[in-house]
Amino acid sequence: MAAAAAGAGGAARVSAGRDLSCVPEVAGALSAVARQGFDFLCLPLFHPRHRREFREEPARSRPGPQTRSDLLLSGRDWNTLIVGKLSPWIRPDSPLEHVRRNSEAALTQELGFGAYLGLPAVLLPLRQRHSPNLARLLCTHLHGAHHSAMVWVRVPLLAPEDEREELVGNEEPARGGDETTWGWWHDFRTLCDYNKRVGVALEVGADLPSSAAIDRWLGEPVKAALLPTAVFLTNKKGFPVLSRAHQRLLCRLLKLEVQVVLTGAPRHGGKPLGSYLQYLEHLGQHRPPPSAYELFARGYEDYLQSPLQPLMDNLESQTYEVFEKDPIKYSQYQQAIYRCLLDRVPEEEKESNVQVVMVLGAGRGPLVTAALRASRQAGRGVRIYAVEKNPNAVVTLQSWQYEEWGAQVTVVAEDMRGWSPPEGADLIVSELLGSFGDNELSPECLQGAQRCLKEGGVSIPRSYTSFLAPISSSKLYTEVRGCRERDRDPEAQFEMPYVVRLHNYHQLAAPQPCFTFHHPTPEAANDNSRYCLLAFRVEGNAVLHGFAGYFETALYGDITLSIRPETHSPGMFSWFPIFFPIKQPLPIKAGEEVTVAFWRCSTPKKVWYEWAVTGPAPSALHNPGGRSYTIGL
Repeated sequence: MAAAAAGAGGAARVSAGRDLSCVPEVAGALSAVARQGFDFLCLPLFHPRHRREFREEPARSRPGPQTRSDLLLSGRDWNTLIVGKLSPWIRPDSPLEHVRRNSEAALTQELGFGAYLGLPAVLLPLRQRHSPNLARLLCTHLHGAHHSAMVWVRVPLLAPEDEREELVGNEEPARGGDETTWGWWHDFRTLCDYNKRVGVALEVGADLPSSAAIDRWLGEPVKAALLPTAVFLTNKKGFPVLSRAHQRLLCRLLKLEVQVVLTGAPRHGGKPLGSYLQYLEHLGQHRPPPSAYELFARGYEDYLQSPLQPLMDNLESQTYEVFEKDPIKYSQYQQAIYRCLLDRVPEEEKESNVQVVMVLGAGRGPLVTAALRASRQAGRGVRIYAVEKNPNAVVTLQSWQYEEWGAQVTVVAEDMRGWSPPEGADLIVSELLGSFGDNELSPECLQGAQRCLKEGGVSIPRSYTSFLAPISSSKLYTEVRGCRERDRDPEAQFEMPYVVRLHNYHQLAAPQPCFTFHHPTPEAANDNSRYCLLAFRVEGNAVLHGFAGYFETALYGDITLSIRPETHSPGMFSWFPIFFPIKQPLPIKAGEEVTVAFWRCSTPKKVWYEWAVTGPAPSALHNPGGRSYTIGL
């Protein structure tokens, strides 16, 4: 199928398909929908009313082809432009044995024929919560053949019994059924063991569930949205439009690159199907433009990365270059240094009082440049030491010192923890923070270098706090499960954190503070081990797949940096969140409390995290003793 292509202004065009319930002539139908502007066609693999008999004679031996030939289209067209629909009469979970057995054979036949055609996807309707036989047959098909077709499980947003009926007087509609069909899907995908090739095709009706119920779907692998022409309203000029609620829903789904499938006949005063498509294109093009953060993260959505270990590994030049492009971080650092210099040096002492600034972990020098700019802005003198252990980055620092900075900057090619400075520092500046605040060992590094600081000296940052929030994300769970390595424990991939641009996820509760570190630290507080027990109340039924980690830091005074969603520094993209997975997805009921125990453990040689869910049901302890993941000192 045609993927969404980039349009003007960076907006993606809407990838739209046309659903037809009966197609007498497939090549002509495909040409017609292509002329109307659609990208693909959804059609039945077998005639919807052709109920094949697989057990009873003589119907079992009926002569002739069961369906149309694959020769009607080229292989390329079958592979890219057709989505197959399974027959609506198939009921593999029927209580009637004859219906069940016949449906089993028909489903196997249709799935096999779809694989033979090389279709990119097939639509499979899910009509009830109890569908174990359907799941068994689908899993048998997925595991038993060498093909890559997706299965789009067709699920209504609201169950038929929960839709709004004609109301009496001012009677309010019941909203107890918001979660019914999500429960169908959750049970079905659990039976399918979270197979990556099983996605959701959401059937959108005239009535919509609550916003919280829609949020829950955003953590699921939604691949398509089936949009009937009947849900469109008519504007003053007679053209089809969607209600505000449907517009908001569609825009949220389009962020997940969902493909839209238009169903039903034209209903708006003889307007052609192209007018519906034009409206969908209009919605797609008038979405809010992506932020600087979204532009930077494009292509990295839900892509798992191992956290950096800059203390143990020497970073590459390209890694430094990416972080140096952040327009917000260094301007905030410059403002913090500027404010600190003004506070420490009175106006009458600005000619004589030269502040000693030590940039610890200078990298390629962006903080040194920020300190020099802050010095000029404040009109205060500084003497700077740029301390860096990476011998490759030191070459860059020495080049800067020779060509730009001059004698005002001294480059020190040593580990900050073992360096003996010639004088004490009035101010130490560092950017040693990771996505979880302390996960790149900023506490250990700064405590090791704290002896460089004069009595009453200042550290920028002065403190930082990590945060945790429970999340649901089928996508992240399957991605983590796919990271298994041959020479490691089969579940080791669930015992390590991942830096990831969270995209296809649902946050179950607001983040809560986890660990806080202050600098400089009192001499008695050198133990960086931490433990906390957090409790999150979940409002609706959901499934827990892990925890998202964020941080906030106070640089100086009220100058801060944050990647916590509620307080995210606008335009800053240096850090993606961190994700701590759990081995087994945990179903949560509305009103239940998720409690998690979280540890930061340390020895003289390494640091690691351990975590375990303790309620509503306990999980295994993850990463005990740092067996799967540690951060080297």
